[in-house]
Parts: sequence; C-alpha cells; structure tokens
Amino acid sequence: MAQKRKIPVLSIVGRSNTGKTTLIEKMIRELTARGYRVATIKHNLHGFEIDHPGKDSWRHREAGARLTVLASPKKVALVRDVERDYTIDEIRDRYVEDADIIIVEGYKENDFPKIEVFRSSLGNELLGKKEGNLLAVASDRPLGVDVPCLDINDARGIVDMVEMRFLRMKAKKSVKTER
Repeated sequence: MAQKRKIPVLSIVGRSNTGKTTLIEKMIRELTARGYRVATIKHNLHGFEIDHPGKDSWRHREAGARLTVLASPKKVALVRDVERDYTIDEIRDRYVEDADIIIVEGYKENDFPKIEVFRSSLGNELLGKKEGNLLAVASDRPLGVDVPCLDINDARGIVDMVEMRFLRMKAKKSVKTER
C-alpha cells in the first residue's frame, strides 16, 4: 500500500494584534489564485463552541454523543471530544486531506517552519529565532534579522517564497509522474 504523502505545514506566528489572520487571508487568496488547495488549522488555547444551546447537534452532544457530524450539501463539520490538545501532526494525519499546504495560526511552540508577523508599533521583540525554524519575518519595516524580512503587505512576495520552498517540488514531482 502506498504511503500517504505528508502535506507540508507552514506556521504563521506572532504576538496578538500583529495581523496574523489578515496575512493568512491574503496568502490563502494568492495561493488559491495560483491553483493550490489550502487547508488551515487555527489553534485556540481557550477552546471554542461550534454547537449552540438548543440546536439538534448540541442536544445530541448533551445527551452523551462523543462525536457529532454536521452535514449539508456543501459542508461537513466534525465535533469530537478529545482528552488532550492534539499536535499539528495528529490533526494533519487524522483530519486533513486533499490539500497542497496547511497554514497554521497559533501553536507558537512547534517544530514546523514559521513566518513571524511583526508590527513595530507594538514595540515587542521577535518571538522566533532561526534555530527555532524561523523561515522569515513579515514586518511593516525592515529588521536586522538573520532570515528574510518580507513586507507584511506583499502577499504575492511572501507566497512566492512559500511556493519555492514548499510547493514547487510538488509541481515538479507531478510532472514526472504524468510522463
């Protein structure tokens, strides 16, 4: 049996209010415009609710269901109780398929390549270091760092780097396979 290809993961990290979500939105638009399939993982340490009191799926879970799948003609959502915080690898391997790349927001402490979003107006230091898999910094001003410092507003340039690093090899492999 052929081994399932590991989908590459890129982590977008940064302090609160630096623009991580906005940058991710722009990157997704640029990547999908180039024909790539993008999956995202948003980590939330505080938890979240997808079910709402009184709704059928909420009632199923309140009655004791450990797993509820909400399905419609255009979407499927899975709500599952877990005993611990899953790692990015576990989420990718269990739930993500049919994607060329996974962009992660959150999980600041992970081993995947990272782009740190930095805003000089917040006056903080960078979170990451090159040794911690820091691939680049997306900033509103040039910084003297030992990784590329990219313009936070240049989604095209950031995606060019991501494409060269993570996705071009996929394209080259598929060309070889088609022959």
